[in-house]
Amino acid sequence: MNRQQKFVSIAAVAAVVCLLTWLRLPTKTAKAEPHDPARPVAVALVKRGPVVNSLILSGAFRPYQQVDVHAKVAGFIRTIYVDVGDHVKAGQVLAILEVPELSAQVAGAKADIHRYQDAIRRAQSEIERADSTHAAYHAAYTRLKQAFDSRPGLIAEQELDDSMAKDKETEAQTESARAAMAESQSQLMAAQADFDRLSALEGYSHITAPFSGVVTKRYADTGALIQAGTASETQSMPVVQLAEWSRLRLVVPVPESAVPRLQLGSVVRVHVPAMNHDFEGRVARFADALNDETRTMHTEIDVENADGALKDGMYAEATLILQQQNDALTIPIQALERTSSGGTVLIVDGQGRVQERQVKIGTESSERVEIVAGLKENEQVVIGNRGEFHVGEKVRPKPVEEESEAGGTV
Repeated sequence: MNRQQKFVSIAAVAAVVCLLTWLRLPTKTAKAEPHDPARPVAVALVKRGPVVNSLILSGAFRPYQQVDVHAKVAGFIRTIYVDVGDHVKAGQVLAILEVPELSAQVAGAKADIHRYQDAIRRAQSEIERADSTHAAYHAAYTRLKQAFDSRPGLIAEQELDDSMAKDKETEAQTESARAAMAESQSQLMAAQADFDRLSALEGYSHITAPFSGVVTKRYADTGALIQAGTASETQSMPVVQLAEWSRLRLVVPVPESAVPRLQLGSVVRVHVPAMNHDFEGRVARFADALNDETRTMHTEIDVENADGALKDGMYAEATLILQQQNDALTIPIQALERTSSGGTVLIVDGQGRVQERQVKIGTESSERVEIVAGLKENEQVVIGNRGEFHVGEKVRPKPVEEESEAGGTV
């Protein structure tokens, strides 16, 4: 009986296991789903939009102008009015030098002018006296000559000769006085020129700002001896260093490939990472020659800095627009395979088959490329690994979402 019960139990367990296995098997439907042999392929639409070929270059800001201000004449600093960080205007006095010997030379030149002016007045008086004397002797000689000619023997020849000699002597004295007058006038002009020269040098004792800017360095203090900046045998010390910061220069190296498209006056977006702010600049000047070692061209971008927010030496990134099309027919750049004649793309036609097209390309960005010829708007181009597909293959296109921005950087 025990053996029979054990057999029944085993048979029941086996039956339960078979039932559960049968229940877990998938039921076959009366109608099987159709099998699609076409492989899926990622595609993007050919569409119109802006495409920008731009170049991001890094550089540092430099002052628009910067100069070490020297003294024209040597002397001691009597007063210095500015210090580091002070804003100054063009023509503003920065420091005054004490030059005692120059002041004495100016006073001496002024005295020479007065002396020669007095000499001119004396020469003028001498000319008037000589003219008067000559007029008297000439009149006397004329009367004697007329009497001698009208009544011979009435006037002795010796008396006539003496009168003629006096006439000629006074005439010579008149010419001499006029020559002395001319000499005094020449000496006065020389004295005036010397006085003007010394006065100009004395004016250089007032050291002024050549342009509006900021004092970035101060080299000397009150009482310091400053050598003349024109003395070649001495190393003269400047008084201050002045920089113009109302406008800054951003110096960037433009690579050789971008040089042909660089244009003066083009607008540049300048991003300053330290401030996380963008500024507008313009290409103001470039060297028009490449550096032999780096194969780049020195280019300067002017950026207005009226509020002084930008500082000398700040790092910045400039985005140069080399080419731009606002309504171009574009495709993702990864869909293009470049060739010597332009490029080729794979498209999916209306029957879902892969076809190859020869295209002509235009402006490029980092993400999209302009198609000048070879494609139409809304056609589907294959992106990704083109080697997995061959022309004529049946595929199932799967559109890929794209960013709305078509521009980028290269």
